[in-house]
Amino acid sequence: MVNDAVLPSFEKMLMQLVSVPSVSSPSATWDQSNSQVIELLANWFGALGFAVERMDVPGYPGKQNLIATMGQGPGGLVLAGHTDTVPFDQAKWRSDPFTLSYRDNRFYGLGSCDMKGFFPVILSAVQAFSGADFRQPLIIIATADEESSMSGARALAEAGRPKARCAVIGEPTGLKPIRMHKGMMMECIRLQGRSGHSSNPLLGRSALDCMIDVLADLSLFRQELQAQYRNPAFEIDIPTMNFGHIHGGDNPNRICGACELQFDLRPLPGMDIETLQGIIRQRVSPIAQRHQVGLEIEHLFGGVPAFETPAESPFVAVCERLSGYTSEAVAFATEAPYLQSLGMETIVMGPGSIDQAHQPDEFLAIDQVKPAVKILEGLIKQYCIDDLAALSSDEGEREGE
Repeated sequence: MVNDAVLPSFEKMLMQLVSVPSVSSPSATWDQSNSQVIELLANWFGALGFAVERMDVPGYPGKQNLIATMGQGPGGLVLAGHTDTVPFDQAKWRSDPFTLSYRDNRFYGLGSCDMKGFFPVILSAVQAFSGADFRQPLIIIATADEESSMSGARALAEAGRPKARCAVIGEPTGLKPIRMHKGMMMECIRLQGRSGHSSNPLLGRSALDCMIDVLADLSLFRQELQAQYRNPAFEIDIPTMNFGHIHGGDNPNRICGACELQFDLRPLPGMDIETLQGIIRQRVSPIAQRHQVGLEIEHLFGGVPAFETPAESPFVAVCERLSGYTSEAVAFATEAPYLQSLGMETIVMGPGSIDQAHQPDEFLAIDQVKPAVKILEGLIKQYCIDDLAALSSDEGEREGE
């Protein structure tokens, strides 16, 4: 039962969340703990009567997840978000990124849209059920490091919790339900040759000459993938491969002794990351051998699988009805596949626009807040307050199959 606690206003909660730096980054220069954000959320949800657990993320000191639970049962609803932000360039901001400002009917601040703003939306929705009997659990998840390693969501998946019937991840989608997104993998190919005077190519082994052939073959692989895989639900309906960074050599008159390429590949649902990584190694290894250079392939992070919830999912239909939008597909990756791996029907849907994420002067439009609260109230009512009979009926049907 939700306590009749007096919490700060929406704006004050968002102000406090934005004021606490929680950048996550592969760079130690930028990377920060999220524990103070978790502490704020733990206090607010605890005041409402939630059972609150803070989970340390193994292998990531200073990083924590929050699991806050109201009610018990085999069904229920998860509302999930991440507590970290991306790094920022303060010189490009018109205001302090860590001081929430309000202008033009928008809340400006780092993480206001992506996605600290989702938590005050949840808290506002929950307060509408003060004194109500939760027949199925409402579970709130706040994760670490979504913007860098996905370590928080991975830790939850590896722990096999939480369990619920359905899950919403409140990434900024303009309140449109997203039932599919592409995956993401980032790879690094390092070639080690031997430098020498450029007047005689026989004096060395050019890593750059080898990389030219590697790039040609990866370009061919990209064409093959795009010819084989297509999904019209996506605006960019093919898998993409972007060669984002290359560096090699040190002088025009020296044979290039080392060369490095970094690239990303965004697979469609149905494409497996480990399989793709294996194919890349199989294609690149013979090229390196032919050029007699050393080869190292590094996965720059663990990769995010592509995600898909079927269009005929009852949860998709509920989210479409409550939001007023038909479900869509997006190219950016989220924590959805990790929650889905725990057996939950999963949707990505939250206030704000992804166009504002990772940008200077990031903002959350105020006209998104009340509709977001109403949608969550509808979901909580259906899956946590009124859902006991429906859940029992569904379980009976499955047992009879």
